[in-house]
Amino acid sequence: MTVEVRLPQWGMAMHDGDVVKWLRTEGDRVTQGEELVEIETAKASATVEAPVSGRLVRILVEEGATADVGQVLAEIDPE
Repeated sequence: MTVEVRLPQWGMAMHDGDVVKWLRTEGDRVTQGEELVEIETAKASATVEAPVSGRLVRILVEEGATADVGQVLAEIDPE
């Protein structure tokens, strides 16, 4: 079963964020806490980290797209 990587809400006024750059690609092995993707919001830039170790099996929001808070950005297979 895969684990979802979701866009967190970093502030009360945050509603969405733009995917600036994926730091890993589909098929890559990732470690829990590793930075996966750069996100830009109206007030800040930050990265979303891997919630678990495993293999990044699917990226659901491509670079340049906007994601809503809580939206699934990618899936990791914890193997």
